[in-house]
Amino acid sequence: MGWFQNKKETAKAEQPKPPVFTPKDKAMEGRNACLSRLDYIFQTQNSRGAVLKLYLENFKSLNKTFGYEYCEELLAQIAAYLKEISEGNLYRYIGVEFILILEQYTEGGASELAEEILERFEHVWKIRGVDCLCSAQIGICSYPGHATDTDSLLKRLEQAVSAASDCGPNQSAVYDRAMHNRAVRRRAIAMYLHTALEKNELEVRYRPTYNLKEGRFTRADAYMRIFIQGIGLVGASEFLPIAEDSGQVRAIGYYALEHAGRCIAKLTAAGREFDSICIAVSPVLLVQEDFTQKVKEVLEDYQIPKGKLALEINDSALTSVNLNVNITMQELADMGVELVMNNFGSGCAPVTSILDLPIHTVKLERMFVWQLETNPPSASIAGG
Repeated sequence: MGWFQNKKETAKAEQPKPPVFTPKDKAMEGRNACLSRLDYIFQTQNSRGAVLKLYLENFKSLNKTFGYEYCEELLAQIAAYLKEISEGNLYRYIGVEFILILEQYTEGGASELAEEILERFEHVWKIRGVDCLCSAQIGICSYPGHATDTDSLLKRLEQAVSAASDCGPNQSAVYDRAMHNRAVRRRAIAMYLHTALEKNELEVRYRPTYNLKEGRFTRADAYMRIFIQGIGLVGASEFLPIAEDSGQVRAIGYYALEHAGRCIAKLTAAGREFDSICIAVSPVLLVQEDFTQKVKEVLEDYQIPKGKLALEINDSALTSVNLNVNITMQELADMGVELVMNNFGSGCAPVTSILDLPIHTVKLERMFVWQLETNPPSASIAGG
């Protein structure tokens, strides 16, 4: 009995002590205090709850519009509201990111709190008599179910906030099993891409276009895919965004460019008649310093005639670093490269962009075409 009692006292003594905060920290606990509290939670037996991360989405633009002092008052008002609704478990994490540690909360309870917070963000904040709308994104992760330490929890919260952001302003997302599976799949693809090029496992194929009026194949569009054991075939629409995030898109893009160059040279040598071979280009490549030089090398190495190589650019590329993209596209056009704009009409790029840029071919976005066909006022645009 004495041995058992001593064992119990020893276990009790080994329990971690909660971090001590000074009155100054309590006024607005920051990142270090947040990390200390999370570490303490994960070291405590039978600890469970949920953590909510809130990101103020448009705060940077508000800062530009209203100024630093105005936005500091807005931030203080938002912080006071969050502190009150979370019963003091609020931490100013980084910049305009807040973390609410909801100990003993269920996932459902945390989701209800998130909805209540986002409902408040649907209404204006009044600062110095001026109304202001500020949008927020919220990510939620429960513990210990989906996270067993501080690092994994913070990563999962970031993924949940990103998922909420994909859905638009004032949205929340819960890190659940489905999101976990997507994250695992994404990591597997990113890891595989590291060796796919070295092992020549990236497959480039071409989808031909047949012109009924001329009775011949006029062009072909390249598409890429890879086979990953345990996952199966993965198309470029899935792995290219991952490659962009992991910094591998440059190598993949230049690999596809070389492949297209060899294909054009082979068809030309065989005397085949065709207009062009087209490959899709990531917006990331357009701002690479050596991109136009790489295209020039491919044109010269494979002796590609003017107009035979086409590069397809999504219209979303024109919404960022517009000046650099314009210069790059003009240089490509001067080399004799056909430029194709994809998804035009999706709303990302202005209509005037096809007038200001050396675009040779325009692929209309599907819903845009549907509007032209079904919306009577658009008949004049469609030529009806």
